Amino acid sequence: MRILIIEDDKEAASYLVKAFRETGHVADHAADGLDGYAMAEAGDYDVLVVDRMLPKLDGLSLIRSLREQKIETPVLILSALGQVDDRVKGLRAGGDDYLPKPYAFSELLARVEVLSRRRSSTPSAEPTVYRVADLELDRLSHRVTRSGHEIVLQPREFRLLEYLMKNANKVVTRTMLLEHVWDYHFDPQTNVIDVHVSRLRSKIDKGFDKPLIHTIRGAGYMVRVGSVEGEE
Repeated sequence: MRILIIEDDKEAASYLVKAFRETGHVADHAADGLDGYAMAEAGDYDVLVVDRMLPKLDGLSLIRSLREQKIETPVLILSALGQVDDRVKGLRAGGDDYLPKPYAFSELLARVEVLSRRRSSTPSAEPTVYRVADLELDRLSHRVTRSGHEIVLQPREFRLLEYLMKNANKVVTRTMLLEHVWDYHFDPQTNVIDVHVSRLRSKIDKGFDKPLIHTIRGAGYMVRVGSVEGEE
């Protein structure tokens, strides 16, 4: 999952980002309501975890603004205000779940997973299976096959292939991969992407007549059937 945490408490936010990443998810952080709104509006997130009491723009106003813009990303509200009336206000503002503080991360994770599953079951959600030619990736079972033969990938390789297949027939830049697969918002000036793409290509294309992973000179990478102009 790709999760946005909107929380002004630096220590709490740092803990959540670390915990979500350790469980295999991508977690971004915004420290105030305005930044959180901008990131939620522009980003492709599965779930938003929103603190109710935020500087610049409070959590409930943030959620109302997103809903007014027809942004239906599931929202879990975190708050020290845990009375029934508080929870009702949060849900009526457009929140999908409400978890009072203090909380156990295991419960938070379970609730976030439920929200993500609900979203994936809606007709407008992203497909759970990506297919390009004879290559198939199942996002739910984390199973990859080509021509019916199962291909075993490491977690990072799976996320890399998933993002490339999600954007099939489009050029995916290094910056896009760093942000969406590695969760970097800077260039580490290493060849980490080249190494992983090379490993992935050896598993996906080796032994098959038609390569599907293409390197586009000076631009990035692309998954598609057939040759690509500018391909190295």
